[in-house]
Amino acid sequence: MEIKQFEIKLKAKERGFHLVTDEVFKQIPELARVSVGLLHLFIQHSSASLFINEYADPSVRSDLEEFYSELCNNKVYYTHTSEGSDDMPSHVKASILGSDISIPIASGRPSFGTWQGIIMGEHRIHAGSRKIVATIIYD
Repeated sequence: MEIKQFEIKLKAKERGFHLVTDEVFKQIPELARVSVGLLHLFIQHSSASLFINEYADPSVRSDLEEFYSELCNNKVYYTHTSEGSDDMPSHVKASILGSDISIPIASGRPSFGTWQGIIMGEHRIHAGSRKIVATIIYD
């Protein structure tokens, strides 16, 4: 068994849910040589999230943004606001949605289901680039 680890850098994005599948896989060319394995992705930020969902229809991502913004709007009882009014809502969204995913790899490709892709939730209004730690486990 072999394990390799890489750092992936995602370009800064506006608040919302973004399809990042291609941006991620372009930075891991080693996957093409993996016949059977597992890819683990971990986003190193407490105000962004990473998950798998529908990629084909962009309205899914805009509906997710509307839902989570409504759910986690700027409540008057938030006390953690040191980085602005979107600070705590960003942490809540990231906590609900999660910071990591695992994807099975077969014949050098992710074994996604139909219409699945990697979605990054950017929960800050003014965020910078984001880092992901990618770990590949394979024979």
